[in-house]
Amino acid sequence: MKATPNFTGDAQPYGGGDPYADYRTADFPFTRHANLAARELGGSVVAANDEFFAERENLLVASRAVFDPEHFGHKGKIMDGWETRRRRGAGADRPHPTEEDHDWALVRLGAPGVIRGVVVDTAHFRGNYPQAVSVEATAVEGTPTPEELRTGDVKWTTLVPRTPVGGHAANGFAVDVEQRFTHLRVNQHPDGGIARLRVYGEVVPDPSWLAALGTFDVVALENGGRTEDASNRFYSSPDNTIQPGRSRKMDDGWETRRRRDRGNDWISYVLAGHAEIRAVEIDTAYLKGNSAGWASLSVKDGDTGEWREILPRTRLQPDTNHRFPLDAPARGTHARIDIYPDGGISRLRLFGALTDEGAAQLVARHQELAG
Repeated sequence: MKATPNFTGDAQPYGGGDPYADYRTADFPFTRHANLAARELGGSVVAANDEFFAERENLLVASRAVFDPEHFGHKGKIMDGWETRRRRGAGADRPHPTEEDHDWALVRLGAPGVIRGVVVDTAHFRGNYPQAVSVEATAVEGTPTPEELRTGDVKWTTLVPRTPVGGHAANGFAVDVEQRFTHLRVNQHPDGGIARLRVYGEVVPDPSWLAALGTFDVVALENGGRTEDASNRFYSSPDNTIQPGRSRKMDDGWETRRRRDRGNDWISYVLAGHAEIRAVEIDTAYLKGNSAGWASLSVKDGDTGEWREILPRTRLQPDTNHRFPLDAPARGTHARIDIYPDGGISRLRLFGALTDEGAAQLVARHQELAG
């Protein structure tokens, strides 16, 4: 395990000026991966020992934390995050505290997988952030209760050892544990507040579930698909195109800047495994004056394979879900959508199934990461 340098130093008290003026962050390489704890994928904070000042559910809110200096309630300042009361018991400063010595929250990942990095964001927590944090993870199949997760039978693996953090800062920690996890335990030492939690990694789906489905979306993030690269990310992330469900607003899709040349924009993807694609959906929901004018789709085998067009350049309509059954199944491990000349799409769905080769490779990887 290793942690990136954390942010320390004095921060300003409540009120006055730009609330993000001294917010400290850094460019963490692991944030290119998907947020496995996202609510959109089904992530949830299932329990916490204390949430006196602010609810635990705020940890996974997708939007940036906000701050209202005038927002007070009967218990005190209301923060956009998870905040516990001040501890006054003995043992809080012990080098190796027990669960009773610090505050904790249990998080169910929306998509189980290999964790590459964690961001513990203390935005707007300036005099009330924890002295240190630690993060542990476990793999428990099914839907365990919080009580079941807290039994002595559950094996927890340390991803982030107890490490000092800075206030009003994005504290990032790189993780190098090659194991598939389903749940996290986030610890505050001894108490305080955290605004947001982000858990970046690679989705590793359950092979038995995909086998039972038969036909499914082989590029979907929740099924193990991922974005490999994109020509442009100016307005919104290409990762949005493989999120669950339909887009709910314009920036919930992918939109590029306006082109002033003769080129076109594109996204390339890695599929859940070697797959056979039978049907394609291209959705431009909420993209009305800025949807792509046309689109084409290609697939290839492996990193060095050649792209083969399976859907020729086709006219798209704004704010419309387009469906294209393929004349013949198309096999590959990668897919690429080209849009012409620019604009955006909200979702891409590639319906099919893993080939025998793809299914076998997924089973082998799942077993390898079982820990």
